Amino acid sequence: MIRLTNLADYAVVLMACFPSDLSYRVSANELADQAGLPVPSVAKILNCLSKAGVLISHRGLKGGFALSRSPEEITIADIIEAVDGPISLTNCVDEKESDCMVLNTCGMKSHWQLINGAIRDALTGIRLNDINAEASAPMVAQRLAEMSEQVVRTQ
Repeated sequence: MIRLTNLADYAVVLMACFPSDLSYRVSANELADQAGLPVPSVAKILNCLSKAGVLISHRGLKGGFALSRSPEEITIADIIEAVDGPISLTNCVDEKESDCMVLNTCGMKSHWQLINGAIRDALTGIRLNDINAEASAPMVAQRLAEMSEQVVRTQ
């Protein structure tokens, strides 16, 4: 089973809570209340998103976090990678050193890279504005169907 970490899941939930207004700042406490998540987890996630350039951190009395760019420019892949690192289904797809015992003789590496790329492309095709509170479920479902068709055609 392919599964995101809880932090990546929560990051997507938190990002969906941000309004489209780039000047709007929200605190970790406000987001934790809105999403029903523990404040320490929210603070950790917001810091990861800020370090990755998805959010901008503002310090001071009127501080908080704001989107770094419009919701149309932020993808689900951006959010997941900010928290979990590069999307990688298997060790051989990752750029790092692999601990696979059959890496040099395995004929699947290029296929895993193709599959991994299709999944990453699908996550890149879904934008933050598609999942925010204002987005309609039918629009997201249609976009997912289109991406599934595209993945099938590339195989």
